[in-house]
Amino acid sequence: MADDRGRFPVATAIRASAAVNATAVADQIRAAVFAGELVPNQRLVEADLAEMYGASRGHVRAALAELTVEGVVERIQNRGARVRSVPLAEALEIVEVRAALEALCAARAANRLTDEEALVLRRIGADMESAVEAGDQAAYAQGNTELHSTLIRLSGQQTAAATIDRLRAQAVRFQYRLFAKPGRSQQSLPEHLAIIEAVCAREPQAAARAMREHLMSVGQAIEESASSAV
Repeated sequence: MADDRGRFPVATAIRASAAVNATAVADQIRAAVFAGELVPNQRLVEADLAEMYGASRGHVRAALAELTVEGVVERIQNRGARVRSVPLAEALEIVEVRAALEALCAARAANRLTDEEALVLRRIGADMESAVEAGDQAAYAQGNTELHSTLIRLSGQQTAAATIDRLRAQAVRFQYRLFAKPGRSQQSLPEHLAIIEAVCAREPQAAARAMREHLMSVGQAIEESASSAV
């Protein structure tokens, strides 16, 4: 999110000395949206982004065009670009597509898993359990992100990984709403642990099933959360 001067956090910046092109700028904006640093309906001013990322206005314009095609950014006539606010129905469709892709990734991870990688997954699960016991929502959210990202990486499915990143960025505001929902971490922890156990047992079908069931639960929680907010 921008600070009082309208600038974005240094954590997401690319130093001006780095080689920057349109793809790199698009990656950084997408990551900032996913991290919640750029929020739905926030204006994206080309001059500010160019200064922030040490890029030319042309590269920023091309990056925004790429993100518009992806559905992360939208352009409003006579008002420029802004982070797109995804409606509930589309967010539920995104979760459904993610369920199919991440189930594939979980199954592939189960087939490819090494003993060392199994230890990493179990460590993530233990950290998530500790976060729930301590009531640390931020740590649990971090563990959630780490687990999904690790499974996608272990799958070796690069096409699915790129698609999932784009889908998650589009529906990020619903994700943050879920993180703040009372009792959600206690509900989702057993789902995450079931995924970890199936992958570590090298059971691809069980891993895929556990991932699908988890993301179906996410979709249901999003819908319930949206209904209670009306």
